[in-house]
Amino acid sequence: MKFLEEVINELVVSFKAVYGVDVDVHKLLLSPTKKEFDGDFTLVIFPFVKDLRKSPEQIGDEIGKHMVQISSQVQGYNVIKGFLNLSLSDQFWKANLDQIVDTSLYGNLEAKHEKVMVEFSSPNTNKPLHLGHIRNILLGWSCAKILQAAGYEVIKTQIINDRGIAVCKSMLAWSLFGDGKTPESTGIKGDHFVGDYYVLFETKFQEEYGEWQSTAEGQTIFATRADLDQSEAAFFKAYKNDYFNNYSALGKAAKEMLLAWEAGDGPTVSLWKKMNAWVYAGFEETYDKLLVNFDKYYYESDTYLLGKDAVKKGLDLGVFYQKEDSSIWIDLTDAGMDHKLVQRRDGTSVYMTQDIGTAQLRYQDFGATKMIYTVADEQDYHFQVLFEIMKRLKEPFADGLFHLSYGMVDLPTGKMKSREGTVVDADDLMAEVIAEAKAASDERGEIAEISAAEQQETIRKIGIAALKFFMIKVHPKKRMTFDPKESVDMQGQTGPYIQNAYVRIKSILRRANDGFGDYSTYNELEDQEKVLLTLVMSYPDVVLEAANGYDPSTIANFCYSLAKEFHKFYHDIRILGAETENAKSFRLTLSSVVAKTLQHGMDLLGIEMPEKM
Repeated sequence: MKFLEEVINELVVSFKAVYGVDVDVHKLLLSPTKKEFDGDFTLVIFPFVKDLRKSPEQIGDEIGKHMVQISSQVQGYNVIKGFLNLSLSDQFWKANLDQIVDTSLYGNLEAKHEKVMVEFSSPNTNKPLHLGHIRNILLGWSCAKILQAAGYEVIKTQIINDRGIAVCKSMLAWSLFGDGKTPESTGIKGDHFVGDYYVLFETKFQEEYGEWQSTAEGQTIFATRADLDQSEAAFFKAYKNDYFNNYSALGKAAKEMLLAWEAGDGPTVSLWKKMNAWVYAGFEETYDKLLVNFDKYYYESDTYLLGKDAVKKGLDLGVFYQKEDSSIWIDLTDAGMDHKLVQRRDGTSVYMTQDIGTAQLRYQDFGATKMIYTVADEQDYHFQVLFEIMKRLKEPFADGLFHLSYGMVDLPTGKMKSREGTVVDADDLMAEVIAEAKAASDERGEIAEISAAEQQETIRKIGIAALKFFMIKVHPKKRMTFDPKESVDMQGQTGPYIQNAYVRIKSILRRANDGFGDYSTYNELEDQEKVLLTLVMSYPDVVLEAANGYDPSTIANFCYSLAKEFHKFYHDIRILGAETENAKSFRLTLSSVVAKTLQHGMDLLGIEMPEKM
């Protein structure tokens, strides 16, 4: 904590004066004193016992006495076993409060002059953004914001999966069954419109497959290929992909469409561009609702052939090896992985090849020395392999690659499946959470006096905050269940609970229209004032911790702790009705920096703060 630097420097002086030793400042770990003990900050003595050959109690007592003598900030101490508890002067607290007030972007760290690229969202153009994308987007966006606050130059990007057999399924279904309908003619949002045809393809395919199963051809295949104890239903469930690839008329048409696209066929490419444009327009609407944006878009249709030069280079360097069938591989067994294909025998790329080439392209484009991939934990192994390959290719950015891996999101009702149309769309989820926020607000009736437009905007902010905070507060690696009703609980660990602390402070400050005044002569600070200010003082360290760990939940949980502490402070300590004007001024100023810190922290999570709620 930078606010303790002077105290730490004085501890260094004390150890030198008392024992004649130069102490490593990294051993001087000061942390807030536990509430059951007297003091403000605690120094752990045990790391010095071996070198000084004294008991921890004796070291603590001798250092404590010297600190009281030389320090203008330490006014008392006590020693509990191996812990030196220091009590700091009122001047220490007031000076640090002054410093926070004078810092315009409190929580932003010094510029690091280093570029970081954060990839997130990266949807497919055959379906709308859904619940899983929501967690991805919110983690990636907040990670980018946190890294920016930590002093990095951040480039936000995504790679859109705009090609392949799944996209062709949507295209084919619209061609066969769309009757020329468009998002405009139907009033359906573009990505939902195209996604409906992806679901329709699956419906039509299942009908075709069901009819085929009872044909002579289907029954012959079942009779000759089924296991002895395998039921007809179990066999055909397992045989679905084989049917699609070898017998299905729809499957054949979809594959022919993919080949036509790869060959640059004019009508096919024109249809692909038209339907993708519908999807992109829909995506942008959703991004706008989530208040997210990107600096650079990459498209798989542009990048799927990348990486071949890297494969050739790796082959020349001996990083890769070629089999007799001409396919190219890498042996990663010495790194605890397996042999990985990087180029097929016919010379075509695989996803790994494409990712190698895309990373190289991004470095050429921006020179980012760190690249963060926000991708579900289902791809953990893929990124382990990718990062190891980049190291062996000696790419200059290889040590800066990080997989922001996250667990899947469930609903109380269970899992979702895109092809069957049981996915919860991102837009529908946002609407549901906003509806829950409205129901809760109507029940309380607290914003009834403001205009209808203001009410609508406030409820939108509360609902989106509920969604975002609930998603982000859980550590990324943990699987989670999202409950819309629980997310708007004003008394729980939720976004609205934190917003309420901010709104409460803003209300207090509006009522204190005579200004904060002077608090320089305010003495005998309350313990709760110190606890609250200590939390605010720790905020820059929290930002750094979140940035280093690529973990937005660190910020979310800090904001909850700060809001909770302020609610307690508000309940126990008089602010506008303080016993003296100095006390009132101090508490108003303290409340204002709590609001400023909450607003900054929630902004890092992509959350807006309302003025009333």
